[in-house]
Amino acid sequence: MQVQTKRMRQLVDWSAAVWGGIIGGTVFAILNWFVSPLVLGGNVWVFVRLFASPLLGEGVLAPPATFDLTAVVAALIVHYALSIAFSLIIAYVIHRGGLIGGILGGGLLGLAFYAINFYTLTLIFPWFFPMRSWLMVATHIMFGAVAGGIYEAMEVEEFVPVVE
Repeated sequence: MQVQTKRMRQLVDWSAAVWGGIIGGTVFAILNWFVSPLVLGGNVWVFVRLFASPLLGEGVLAPPATFDLTAVVAALIVHYALSIAFSLIIAYVIHRGGLIGGILGGGLLGLAFYAINFYTLTLIFPWFFPMRSWLMVATHIMFGAVAGGIYEAMEVEEFVPVVE
């Protein structure tokens, strides 16, 4: 007689992943829109227009860098869509890692997203290439760590039997 054991698999909590993206994305936006101009120069509108440029095109970057409602809306759409998408990936990868694993794994994935954004997507959006800096590396790592940590903190653990 063979003893059957039930194996269980933990499910990803997609709602917690979305919240991780929203909160991590907000931290990322604050750092990039308000701290980066202080460190790298420019003003908040330069960074807002930069975030809007994948949707509105390179023309949105033309001076003067002043308030433009269309650019603000486009920047928010692009930014939060990417933040949530990246957070869903983070959650899928780290969802069994616990809080420390979520923060550390999220930070590593944030670094990977930096590499993807600034070393491959610059082939499509070359105006992002000059933005490569230690500050952008740090804010991407911070985004991933916050998104991963928030995910793990909010995750409602649910398990389902594995069908063999």
